[in-house]
Amino acid sequence: MLEVRDVVKTYGDRAVVNRVSFQVAPGEIFALLGPNGAGKTTLIRMITDILKPDAGDILLDGHPVSAPGRPPIAYLPEERGLYRKVKVVEALSYYGRLKGMPAADATRESLALLERVGLAEWAGKQIAALSKGMQQKVQLCTALIGSPRLMILDEPFSGLDPVNVQLLEDVLHERRAAGATILLSTHQMNKVEQLCDRALMINRGHMVLYGTVRELRRRHADHAVLVRAAAVPDGVPGVTAREAVNGETKLRLAAGTTPQAVLRALLERGVEIESFAVESPPLEDIFVRVVQEGLGLDGGRSGPPTVDEPAVRGGAR
Repeated sequence: MLEVRDVVKTYGDRAVVNRVSFQVAPGEIFALLGPNGAGKTTLIRMITDILKPDAGDILLDGHPVSAPGRPPIAYLPEERGLYRKVKVVEALSYYGRLKGMPAADATRESLALLERVGLAEWAGKQIAALSKGMQQKVQLCTALIGSPRLMILDEPFSGLDPVNVQLLEDVLHERRAAGATILLSTHQMNKVEQLCDRALMINRGHMVLYGTVRELRRRHADHAVLVRAAAVPDGVPGVTAREAVNGETKLRLAAGTTPQAVLRALLERGVEIESFAVESPPLEDIFVRVVQEGLGLDGGRSGPPTVDEPAVRGGAR
């Protein structure tokens, strides 16, 4: 549905977005990741046609994002904004009308959305009377109203308690099942692992990771297995090192040694195994490592990229 081709945006001599290319498939939940100042917001603003790229193309359904008749896009920015002295239902229906909905339809859908997020009884109250978390749910409804085909959500979990985080996840799954495509920008890596099909990470304007969440975790894993057992013996063939990790034993494997061979060797030694898994680091650990070590950047250098530097794709080290 969305295709970004070699997009560049510069300010002065600094490339804030440097030759970024990726695709988002219809019905996909896609994560846009990166540290603060990486260029995510600039990239989002170009996708929504708020900013124009200096080079490259951004296509929706194969047509330029600036072309008339583009698919409806909803954008929830990280910085929120609601008119505090306006009634909740009026604030929400206003956003519906901005999206071209007739007033009656906007009000009807506003009430349905408020019911879905547990705020029906607050429809006639002023925004100022709501808690921060409740206002966040109203803000989320401003992105949902009008049934947009593409939803771009920047830190949508901010200010929500665990119950409402689960509610938002359920709503996103419902919208996806109804055919919506979701571009999610968040620093909560556990939510990326739970919700997203694929992810792109940018750092200093460059692409540094791109692929399915499972592949990114596999690509950055050590050649190791995690074993939970009463006792793991020394001298297991093919094991080069071991360490304790959260109640498990991490066994690093020699090149050419398979996890199956290690499992077989443990069973042959009579080890009673509770669990055995190929080591796969959490996405948060990968995020920290990529940023701190400058992986994917030219030589891992720390200076800002320039437009003349080649973008490195696919997490190359």
